[in-house]
Amino acid sequence: MSTPLSQRPPQPVVGLSVAHESADLHVTGAALYTDDLVGRTTNVLRAWPVQAPHAHARVTGLQTAPALEVEGVVRVLTAADVPGVNDSGVKEDEPLFPEEVMYHGHAVCWVLAETVEAARLGAEAVEVAYEPLPSVITLTEAIEQESFQGGQRTVARGDAAAGLERAAHRFSGEFEFGGQEHFYLETHAALASVDEAGQVFVQSSTQHPTETQEIIAHVLGLRSHEVTVQCLRMGGGFGGKEMQPHGLAAVAALGAVLTGRPVRLRLNRTQDITMTGKRHPFHASWEVGFDQEGHLEALRTTLTSDGGWSLDLSEAVLGRALCHVDNAYYVPDAEFHGRIAQTHKTSQTAFRGFGGPQGMLVLEDILGRCAPALGIDPTELRRRNLYQPGQSTPYGQPVRHAERLEAVLGEVSARADLTTRHTQIATFNATSPHRKRGIACTPVKFGISFNFTAFNQAGALVHVYKDGSVLINHGGTEMGQGLHTKMRQVAATALGLPLSAIRLAPTRTDKVPNTSATAASSGSDLNGGAVKDACEQIRERLTAVAADRLGAQVDDVRFSDGTVSAGDTSLPWSDLVKHAYLERVQLFAAGYYRTEGLHWDGVRMQGEPFKYFAYGAAVSEVEVDGFTGAHTVLRTDIVHDVGDSLSPLVDLGQIEGGFLQGVGWLTLEDLRWDTSDGDGRGRVTTSAASTYKLPSFSELPRELNVHLLEQASEDGAVYGSKAVGEPPLMLAFSVREALRQAVAAFGPTGHSVELGCPSTPEAVFWAVDAAREAAQRDGSGAGAHARTVGARTESARTESAKTDPAYAEGSPPAPTASESVVTGGLAD
Repeated sequence: MSTPLSQRPPQPVVGLSVAHESADLHVTGAALYTDDLVGRTTNVLRAWPVQAPHAHARVTGLQTAPALEVEGVVRVLTAADVPGVNDSGVKEDEPLFPEEVMYHGHAVCWVLAETVEAARLGAEAVEVAYEPLPSVITLTEAIEQESFQGGQRTVARGDAAAGLERAAHRFSGEFEFGGQEHFYLETHAALASVDEAGQVFVQSSTQHPTETQEIIAHVLGLRSHEVTVQCLRMGGGFGGKEMQPHGLAAVAALGAVLTGRPVRLRLNRTQDITMTGKRHPFHASWEVGFDQEGHLEALRTTLTSDGGWSLDLSEAVLGRALCHVDNAYYVPDAEFHGRIAQTHKTSQTAFRGFGGPQGMLVLEDILGRCAPALGIDPTELRRRNLYQPGQSTPYGQPVRHAERLEAVLGEVSARADLTTRHTQIATFNATSPHRKRGIACTPVKFGISFNFTAFNQAGALVHVYKDGSVLINHGGTEMGQGLHTKMRQVAATALGLPLSAIRLAPTRTDKVPNTSATAASSGSDLNGGAVKDACEQIRERLTAVAADRLGAQVDDVRFSDGTVSAGDTSLPWSDLVKHAYLERVQLFAAGYYRTEGLHWDGVRMQGEPFKYFAYGAAVSEVEVDGFTGAHTVLRTDIVHDVGDSLSPLVDLGQIEGGFLQGVGWLTLEDLRWDTSDGDGRGRVTTSAASTYKLPSFSELPRELNVHLLEQASEDGAVYGSKAVGEPPLMLAFSVREALRQAVAAFGPTGHSVELGCPSTPEAVFWAVDAAREAAQRDGSGAGAHARTVGARTESARTESAKTDPAYAEGSPPAPTASESVVTGGLAD
């Protein structure tokens, strides 16, 4: 019989700290990934792309014959070879073999050869003629030229114009911040083959096997049941393998069908960076109002995301960004507009947080910039504006358990000894002219579920064999995040077995169909619900058998640690299974789960798109070198709400990893494209580990303390747990806001810091330089003019600033937030 989704039985296996199910394989190098399977396959052809050297151009000629003269080249795949639809996207805007090149590095055809080297030389031999066309590279260019794509959406509540009018303090500004390269350890890979019946089988490093299956099928002109996609595991995904693998897998499948031989396609690192999408960069213009006590009155903002050349998931990413502008704060009158720029760059795609981080960063940056102008400590300003019980988001969803925001903020402040360290930092800064420290505390509220309601469903297949062993298969994919580990724990708990009795099979579309992507932090919620459902179907059948064997009532039968008991009598699980088989009781089940209570109008941008919110807070302390802008994260304390954890060790790893990846995005990872008018225009200039800096051990805080919020079980989620994949990334806001505080210490009292993003040493140095200039201009500490990278602008004098005594005395007014564009450290 089924039990409430969140209810745990006695002695559950969920909640135990166990190692990742493939940990030993990972550290010994024995774990197999997609490309490792090539060595176990014979007669394999290798694929290599012919990449265009233009950001935007028309293909006027394509000569493939020279490539066929290269020894080892077997075939060149072009649009003429496609038996189905020449498109690799779901919006019908991504031709697999394009006639019009839309970004520098766009693949116009693919060469198949006996070896990688032969394929590479064959690609060099292909002759392509291009007619260069005008290109749009930067967000600024796109906005100026009104180069937009997809739908434009608005989240609104109340009357933002009236709210701004009544505000005692009013500020406006602009903010531009960069994207992020996924840089998963395993690049995109696919291995395709065709059996004697024409069944296409593709091993793919994909987060969305079902959609990969669908794209392959329509490119080949087949139906889905003629294509099987399997994902053994991924060496990282982070969202970059949700949509982007489909076309690559389709190329491999097309080659296999046409040649009758297995085809392997694996991008090298430079190809992966130059051909696949990244986190969306954003531009925001905003106007905000506060009352006399620093409470938010109104916020009006326009978000423009850089979608790249095609839509991909840009509309969904923008939707989630608009739903997360508020972060943890109540905005009475809100008006959030969103639009997607079309540029001639890679098609930007899902990345951990899926637009949520970009939306949340806007308001966090606003609060950090406005706090000095309001004369309020930034942590206190944030605390005053936290959601309270009974309040709802601008899109109409009640913020359930809003009191947890106060709880996590209070607990992390206490654990970090925030008050004492404020005093210690002030003392340090007073005696250290060239190095300054800063500390900041920031909260997180992140909605869990797919914005597209239909994706919130999952399936599972559970087999119990005659010897009592159990094999589970579910629709989620494993990319290192520990989903399979949690699913084994869920199955063991539901069946009352030790973890060793449960084995997990690779994710395959012919075992569990119509699956959603492993994304939106929903993998454990959805697949866990489906696994639990399948296990409970089996357990219910076995309960009847056990009651008969034990001479007991059905309600008295208990399953625990491999033993089935009723009162003082018991029998081993394996014996019960044997009896059930002999009595012809079904020992396998297909489970299903769908998230209840969701409703969302994606046009009006109103409803309840999320099952619940995950909460967290972090305190970070940094030290900045005033000569170079280099910084060190001295300590970070985190309190995070994961509900009642399914697997605490896995969750701790997710929190630590997500936090560090967020630190990378905000302070280190600086994606750059060639914006010149030369031949390299549109080229990704940060196309390797030598030019794109990733966070590593040196970027970890010297002291990192992570604590899971206690007594936080979530009703309506599998065994009371909460998602943990994406929310911890936004805990890194605390590092960027601590940098702002450290930079401010170089300037006069009340200095409002404009900080480029990513806040690289270069961006931090320019902010320090501006703070020092402000201190030189205004020794009294009344305020300063704003400064951006490469340009100076005078801060707008708001009505609230005019009331400042310093204004009346002829000194510069107290700083507002920002009235000028911050270019993220780049002087475009």
